[in-house]
Amino acid sequence: AGLDGRQFGRGCLISEAEKKSILIFLEENRYVRLSTLCKYLGLSARTIQRWKKDGLKDRRKGAEKLVPKKLSKEEELEIYNLCCSNEYKEMNPREIYNSLLDKGLYYASESTFYRILKKYNALTHRSESKKGTSRNKPAELKAYRKNQVWMWDITWLKSPVTGIWYYAYVIEDLYDRSIVAWMIFENESDEHSHELFEYACNKENAHPDFVHSDNGNPMKGVTLVALYYQLGIVPSFSRPRVSDDNPFIESFFKTLKYKCGYPRYFKDLNHARSWFADFIHWYNFEHKHSGLQYITPMQKRMGLHFEMFKNRNQVICKARERNPLRWSSKIRQYKISKFEVLNSAKKSA
Repeated sequence: AGLDGRQFGRGCLISEAEKKSILIFLEENRYVRLSTLCKYLGLSARTIQRWKKDGLKDRRKGAEKLVPKKLSKEEELEIYNLCCSNEYKEMNPREIYNSLLDKGLYYASESTFYRILKKYNALTHRSESKKGTSRNKPAELKAYRKNQVWMWDITWLKSPVTGIWYYAYVIEDLYDRSIVAWMIFENESDEHSHELFEYACNKENAHPDFVHSDNGNPMKGVTLVALYYQLGIVPSFSRPRVSDDNPFIESFFKTLKYKCGYPRYFKDLNHARSWFADFIHWYNFEHKHSGLQYITPMQKRMGLHFEMFKNRNQVICKARERNPLRWSSKIRQYKISKFEVLNSAKKSA
């Protein structure tokens, strides 16, 4: 039967071709006892019975299996080299995936990008800082359009002198995560806060319905609260010592200070303002925001995300049509969010 006298012991992996040859051999030698033939081949009679009943597919762990949607080694290496290229080496796999979709290219899913990079030991944290923990949130705020909910805070920028800082005042729009306005001063004051909001309202020719911030003195000073009252703005405040009540602006500050090229210190106020201006332009117009499904804040603010998401969905659908075996029953679709939420009430208190 073409088996060349091979003995099949326990745990031996047998190909489907060999199984077929064995069954043919047994069929041609029906006059001999099955137990005798199985002893000669090194197999149990139960194994032969299972092949006849359940088929020849090897279901044992470690057996070679044909997975239609599995990438070849060449395709995995191509994705790995692409992620390590000069264009994409500073991006995470999700950013790379969405950037390729914008170019009309589809290689694999986001999880596959992560899996391949993990396989090649190319995934690591950029710092040793601990991950933040989720905590309870204050009243829920929703933004259905731009300039409806603003969030703001102050971060410290290191100066050349130990113990002396510059203070960056930043306002972020909840709807599109864009930085509406910012200023840098040498101290903290509610007068500076008033100046910042007055500038932001004039710049946008509008004012928000709600403003969320923490409980610092510059956020609750008389001058700023008077401006809120004058414009009809409803203030919202985080709880003391709970930074996660204002997560989006805190996330922005982390993006700011963990970006490659962030200075160890700023030489003077002009240096801080100049560097900050360049960063804000990059953040608003070039940074693909994970909370916005990897589009830039300005792309959403200008309404470009409708066409971009439509194009991404078309690229994915065409990729599935070309190779349907690599896809499960569901495919990812980019959906337009009707609103953005700050401190969602759905989370447990």
